[in-house]
Amino acid sequence: MSLMFSGIGVSRGLAIGEIHVLRRDGINVEARELEKSEVTDEVRRLRRAIKAARAQLHATRDSIPKDAPSDVSAFIDSHLLMLDDNALAQTPIDIIKAERINAEAALKQQQQALVSVFEAMDDAYIATRIDDVNQVISLIQQTLSGGVDPLVDSDTWKGRIVVADDLTPADTIIMQNHGVAGFVTEQGGQLSHTAILARSLGIPAVVGLHKVRTYLKSGEVVTLNGNSGLLIADPTEEHISQIKLQQREARKAARELSSLIDQASVTQDGVELGLWANIEVDDDVKALKRVNANGVGLFRTEFMFMNREDAPTEQEHFKEYSKILRALKGAPLTIRTIDLGSDKMTQSMHEEGPLAHNPAMGLRGIRLALAELALFVPQLRAILRASAKGPVRILIPMLTNRAEIRQVRALLEEVKAALDEEGIAYDPDIQLGGMIEVPAAAIAASAFAEELDFLSIGTNDLIQYTLAIDRIDDQVHYLYDPLHPAVLQLIRSVIQAGRDADIPVTLCGEMAGDPDVVRVLLALGLTEFSMPPKLLLAVKQVLIQSKVSRLKPLGQKLINAADVEGQQHVLKLMNKTLEPKAEKKKTSAKTRTRKTNA
Repeated sequence: MSLMFSGIGVSRGLAIGEIHVLRRDGINVEARELEKSEVTDEVRRLRRAIKAARAQLHATRDSIPKDAPSDVSAFIDSHLLMLDDNALAQTPIDIIKAERINAEAALKQQQQALVSVFEAMDDAYIATRIDDVNQVISLIQQTLSGGVDPLVDSDTWKGRIVVADDLTPADTIIMQNHGVAGFVTEQGGQLSHTAILARSLGIPAVVGLHKVRTYLKSGEVVTLNGNSGLLIADPTEEHISQIKLQQREARKAARELSSLIDQASVTQDGVELGLWANIEVDDDVKALKRVNANGVGLFRTEFMFMNREDAPTEQEHFKEYSKILRALKGAPLTIRTIDLGSDKMTQSMHEEGPLAHNPAMGLRGIRLALAELALFVPQLRAILRASAKGPVRILIPMLTNRAEIRQVRALLEEVKAALDEEGIAYDPDIQLGGMIEVPAAAIAASAFAEELDFLSIGTNDLIQYTLAIDRIDDQVHYLYDPLHPAVLQLIRSVIQAGRDADIPVTLCGEMAGDPDVVRVLLALGLTEFSMPPKLLLAVKQVLIQSKVSRLKPLGQKLINAADVEGQQHVLKLMNKTLEPKAEKKKTSAKTRTRKTNA
């Protein structure tokens, strides 16, 4: 008899295959007292284990396909940074020396201390970082025990659907390289590591299936639906046939999307659209060009600061921006200035002191940039210098008040004056825009629009701050609702503020790349969308099959919906497929009459 399990579909796609239930029993650590003469060797042993763990992560990162999105390697980089942090690289050594205990016990003692500190903070964001700590320490413990990660060099994953409690970034990448068909995890939410990586790598995935391993065993055949979040064990032949048919249709649809590359981005009632790409490294430009995006709507520059001991120099910034501009061949480049803090920390930031009580609301984004001019000024100089080589816009993250805008403008004028004295060319009319991702900024968007040349809505943080939930905490992921009336009203007010000030407004959060909700944004008045390049054609297909005049009234109905059921009803109406124009012209009057009477 078939069993159906319902979780959270986080990465689109369908899969059929035998499952592999991954059970990793924790390493049993026993404390062992050392002789004084053994301490030095034990320290060396721990250092070798950390070095081996680092080598394994580097090998995993090097195995990532070159055309994979850069956020894939960013997860590995974050674990590498943790290995270099004194909390793991030095404190366990101090424990070995002070207490004369073996490396495993010292590491476990430090793990318990870190977890206790994080849990005591009573902060959802910090709580999710415990997973990273546990994953990195588990890797070190494996190397200490002489065990080899069973995932490495494994040929057992091809065509399998892996079912696990959770997966590390390294797990996910290794399995993808070995042809895994899909992922299922008991933990996680829409923005967990597994979810983000699965989407980036194009692997069907369902998360949040609590205790599913209790009911399944390796070798069972299952079907996985990453769209609906359904996992069906022991499926009927009829169901398997349906899934195979849907897979063929999905492959056909993917091929058909390529025909949209050169098609104009215009709705059925003539509204022109801007479709932009979010990028993180220069290699992403290739993907952007393949889908014929308007340009770069968001270049995340903080990854230039990651996994290194020092900050990038002005010349390093300049070379990177110039390289991207050459590849864009005249298309605009929107450079977001450093958005460090929260979940993006440099190695030096880790070493300088304890984490803020609530990093998501602490010194991050433009707050950090204005407090650390040694980081900010070289970047501004490089952006201005690059603007002489092609169209560039500056985007400021995490704005909360007009004073921050004026500080940035004053700083820009100082940098321009310095470049003038040095005889260095730049675009004197370079545009300055602001990220609207804090509710206060969204509410005061009209005032911000008076100070800026363009606005960009960052829905990931806007939703998180508006609903007071951590978007990557699987304990409250059910509250992460892009269609919440408050969120929609804030988005609409920002769009209207831009229209009133006659400046462009772009949305660059995950909502812009979700074909299921982009019509909602269109209904709210948005016409500029920025997303990962691989999502652009699917979004374009939905948008050019839409009528803004039909969607606008539905947008208000969605905001007014009394409950989730009402929301879904309106959303279904919005996403109803429109009859193509050509077919409408051929429809006879007699046919139209029958349809009306029906």
